[in-house]
Amino acid sequence: MPVHLERHDRVAVITLDDPERRNAMTAPLVAEILTTMDALDADPEVGAVVVTGAGPAFCSGADVNALKAMADGTEEPADVRDIYAGFLRILDSPLPTIAAVNGPAVGAGLNLALACDVRIASTSAIFDARFLRIGIHPGGGNTWLLDRAVGPQTTAAMNLFGARIDGRRAAEVGLAWECVADDALLPRSIEMATRAGEVARELSVRTKATLRHTPTIAEHDTAMRFELEHQVWSLRSRFAPAPKPR
Repeated sequence: MPVHLERHDRVAVITLDDPERRNAMTAPLVAEILTTMDALDADPEVGAVVVTGAGPAFCSGADVNALKAMADGTEEPADVRDIYAGFLRILDSPLPTIAAVNGPAVGAGLNLALACDVRIASTSAIFDARFLRIGIHPGGGNTWLLDRAVGPQTTAAMNLFGARIDGRRAAEVGLAWECVADDALLPRSIEMATRAGEVARELSVRTKATLRHTPTIAEHDTAMRFELEHQVWSLRSRFAPAPKPR
C-alpha cells in the first residue's frame, strides 16, 4: 500500500510510502490519500493529522508520466487535476493538520506541505517549487498557497529564481513553524498535533474554519463580530477536553 496509517491516541499519522518513486503523486497514492482522509474526517476519535513521507523524500511531486501525457496531448488538464486531488483533499480537511517534512518537498509535494495548517521541517527538508526549471508553469494553486504562507518575495524567489529552501531557512522565512533534527521530527510533530487532538473536536474544527475565513474580512470590527458569534457558541457548549480513545 502506498500510504501507511498509524494512530497515536487522537493523532493520525499518514506516511506516504512509495520510496522507490520518492513518494510521487501517482494515481494509486492519491486514491489512498482520498480514502484515508475520508475515513479520518468521519472518525470522531481523530482530533489531528500528521502527514509525512517514507524517507528519503517527503514527496517528489506529481507523477512525471502524467505530466508527460498532458504535454503529449494524450491526457487532458482534468486528468492532472486528479493528481492534485491528494493535496487538495488534505487542504479541504476540517481537522488540524501538520506536515512533518522529512526530505525534499518538490512541486506538488511542496503543495502538499503547504496544504497543511502547520509545517515542521527536519534538517534534511528541502522545499523546492521547481516548476520553471522543468519547463512548466506553477500549478495546483502553488503561487496562491505559497504567497499566503510566506508573502510575494519568497514566492518569487522560489518560483522565478529557483530558490531551494532547506529546513533551517524555511523556519526563518515562516515556511515552517520550526526546524528540528531528523530523528526528532516525527515525535515533535505528534507532540504538537496531540495538543490539537486534546481539544474538543467540534471546537477545533470550528476554529480552523474561522482561521480560513477571517483573512477574507476587510474590517477588524466585522471580524470581531464574526468571532464573537462563535465564541458565544463555545461558551454555551461548555466544552471539556476531548476524551482519549479506549
